[in-house]
Amino acid sequence: MFESLTQRLSKVLGGLTGGGRLTEKAVDEALEEVRAALLEADVHFRVVRDLIARVREQAVGQEIVKSVSAGQMLVKVFSDELVGMMSSEGEPFTFAGGRPTVVLMAGLQGSGKTTTTAKLAHWLRTEHRRKPLLVAADIQRPAAVDQLKILGEQIDVPVFHVPGEPPEVLAELALAEAKRTGRDTVLVDTAGRLHIDAELMAELSRVRERVTPDTTFLVCDAMTGQDAVRSAEAFQQTLPLDGVILTKLDGDTRGGAALSVRHVTGAPVAFVGVGEKIEDLQRFHADRLVSRILGMGDVVTLVEKAQEHVDEQEAERQMKKMLEDEFTLEDFLSQLKTLQKMGSMKDLMSHMPGMSGLDPAMIDEQALGRTQAVMLSMTPAERRRPSVLDNSRKRRIARGSGTTITVVNQLLNQFEGMRKMMKQLKNQGLFSRLMSRFTGGGLGMGDMAGMAEAAAGGARPGAGGPRPTAGTVNQIDRRKARKKERQRKKQSRKRR
Repeated sequence: MFESLTQRLSKVLGGLTGGGRLTEKAVDEALEEVRAALLEADVHFRVVRDLIARVREQAVGQEIVKSVSAGQMLVKVFSDELVGMMSSEGEPFTFAGGRPTVVLMAGLQGSGKTTTTAKLAHWLRTEHRRKPLLVAADIQRPAAVDQLKILGEQIDVPVFHVPGEPPEVLAELALAEAKRTGRDTVLVDTAGRLHIDAELMAELSRVRERVTPDTTFLVCDAMTGQDAVRSAEAFQQTLPLDGVILTKLDGDTRGGAALSVRHVTGAPVAFVGVGEKIEDLQRFHADRLVSRILGMGDVVTLVEKAQEHVDEQEAERQMKKMLEDEFTLEDFLSQLKTLQKMGSMKDLMSHMPGMSGLDPAMIDEQALGRTQAVMLSMTPAERRRPSVLDNSRKRRIARGSGTTITVVNQLLNQFEGMRKMMKQLKNQGLFSRLMSRFTGGGLGMGDMAGMAEAAAGGARPGAGGPRPTAGTVNQIDRRKARKKERQRKKQSRKRR
């Protein structure tokens, strides 16, 4: 998401140079390009106007700190103002005490409201240990009730529906059912329309009068851009909203709705849908989103995904196998499966700092599938000892995986190169320090950076040359000492 906006902003802000102060002329020239980029990303014009005015007020005359470029200073000001404009305080839910909490889900037809209702129930159960009850109160759209029942079966959450009853009666009966069965959260999926009309608002008002919801969410399709903002604004005028849930954000390359809805409507963005799977619903964090828009990645979300899918004991076991040079294709296959559980490569790369300029078309999502197919076509014994693979076995593996011997050889060569790199790191002492940190209470970012630099031959992106590692520095010191000793002996012989 936000690829086009990220690329435009990175180009504009990265091209700003100079020292001393951020002059009015330099700031105005950069902000004019930023204004065009935001409008092109379908950000609401009022948001663009207010944001540009705030950034200009804060940026002009700002002292540029040494070792920091003018572009980086403007990025910081822009980031702070955008986060402040999009942020909201407090939790998205108000949980009732002594009775079931009622959550009303509203939205236009086609926004993904029914699926989001099921996703929210799954999130409440996994994150807050709640016992939700889904209410199929959308009796306007054909198959909406059946859809919610299927989703409820997938996440093992009961769905309440009584045929022939109007939505407000269904909501009231569901609340009584929740009290009877010990369910502490009731999520009411209401009907949507192709547009906002008096009948839709009247139906929602009747439901509100009957059950008095503790939280009301509006579900909007982020891909509709300003239409999502306009619909949220119209709902807010007649229906008090506690938050907005933006769906299909993974397919919105512009991101105008996400940047606009909080400032225009006053209703905070509580959640964002980032995929089709039932677990693809995330809490909205303005600072993380802005970091990704500005090309600085979102390491926090990436770590949270890793913690959710990575077994800590298994990771420690594989780390020890790397140290002892016992890492096999069997372990590599296990890591690959874990990586696939965390999401697509495109999504994972978008969370990594410095990857904003990467063309999404360059990421081959099928490459992991081919690699996995090759390894699954091997026997467990072959994965544990790849050295036994001769041409006959490679031909069998290529036929089984639907690839060629060339692809099989490429995988084996890459794996062997990775093992050689691990040996090199072990000889330089980096792995022993890494292991002591790993077993002694966590892996530091400095250790990871050291490993990355060593793997890349000691080079840092943008550093203009190789960066010496600890082992290299020691070698240089020893050479200097030997040179001095030779010079000293030479001068001593001359004096004799």
